[in-house]
Amino acid sequence: MAKQAQAICIHNYGGPEELKLEQVQVPDPQTDEVLVRVRAVGVNPVDWKITEGWLKDVLSIQFPYIPGRDIAGIVEEVGPGVTAFQKGQAVFGQSAKGGYAEYTPASINTLALKPDAISFEEAATIPVGATTAWQGLFDHGNLQPGQTVLIQGASGGVGLFAVQFAHWKGARVIGTTSSASVDFVRSLGADTVIDYTSTSVEQAVHDVDLVFDTVGGPTLASSLKALKNGGTLVTIAGQPEEAQVREKNARVEWFSAQVSHDLLATFAKLIEEGQLKVVIEATYPLAEAAQAHQRSKTGHGRGRIVLKVAD
Repeated sequence: MAKQAQAICIHNYGGPEELKLEQVQVPDPQTDEVLVRVRAVGVNPVDWKITEGWLKDVLSIQFPYIPGRDIAGIVEEVGPGVTAFQKGQAVFGQSAKGGYAEYTPASINTLALKPDAISFEEAATIPVGATTAWQGLFDHGNLQPGQTVLIQGASGGVGLFAVQFAHWKGARVIGTTSSASVDFVRSLGADTVIDYTSTSVEQAVHDVDLVFDTVGGPTLASSLKALKNGGTLVTIAGQPEEAQVREKNARVEWFSAQVSHDLLATFAKLIEEGQLKVVIEATYPLAEAAQAHQRSKTGHGRGRIVLKVAD
């Protein structure tokens, strides 16, 4: 008889009320996969956007659907031919089939050994947020030591990693956040912190080499105004107006993160060296995934939201 376990499932697009705790069949790991006994799973904005149908034109899902990407846990079983990981190892990375579950398969290409220095809950905050920050700054933004970068949304789940990576790289870092998080963003390594509730970014910041915008909306326009002529705008939150881009002769990069074993291993090394810290805003049990989505939707947190699946 197939093994059963608990998971959060949705059967229709809709709000947090669609998230139901149910019994599901535990999948077998396929070639190049391991089965992970999940200890914690990160809650990302993309999780509730998928659940509410925001992305249905670009991402087709099958119901019942299990949300969740960022996982940390213990290897329960290895798939055919897998030698990169062994049963019993503590790992973190990306789920292949939905992480809001007691067990989930994960590709060995999107998994790495968990650093001993951090908890499973902390490890579950890393994969998508840190990957987005790294690829935004370095792969798409080509940030170099000595350059100036403006990070919009510096206390959020991507921004907090971006500030630390940019500081580590030797860039001059300007971060925007709300009043309550000014000291927090400074503690991450920002040289200048702007409280956007009391200061206009476009009046305070000029001629930066790179803007990394994690906020979107009206913030995109202020991002372009802060750029030097010929500078680069990297965004994960929508596209700016073409006329403004031309006016600044800006290079605009829009992307979505691709988690990899190599990058996860890099993050683990930086954590072990004390160069990178992770920040949890709130932790919920798996059964309270709906409350976690509600909190994520407010969009004004400091750090990451996590579901604790097991002790």
